Amino acid sequence: MDELRTLVIYDIENDKIRLRISETCLDYGLVRIQYSAFLGALNRNKREELFLKLTSILDDNAGKILLQPICHKDVKDLLLKENEKPPFDSSSGEPEVL
Repeated sequence: MDELRTLVIYDIENDKIRLRISETCLDYGLVRIQYSAFLGALNRNKREELFLKLTSILDDNAGKILLQPICHKDVKDLLLKENEKPPFDSSSGEPEVL
């Protein structure tokens, strides 16, 4: 079965549920691209299975989950700008305190 890039985004208030959702996405091999957004390749069966697990975790609690497959053509057209946060404050030469 053909794998498609799959975007999972969610907006969930409850910290415990949000953590379980993120751990489940990681279990499926998805990569975190933002705090509440994951991306990775999944076939149709895995997408449906993941969605059922995520909705089961959310249950009747407040929140939204979107799972969106992205076709190969659209992946080619994807635009991304990403800057890594520097580990040091370049002005002082001191490590940045997190």
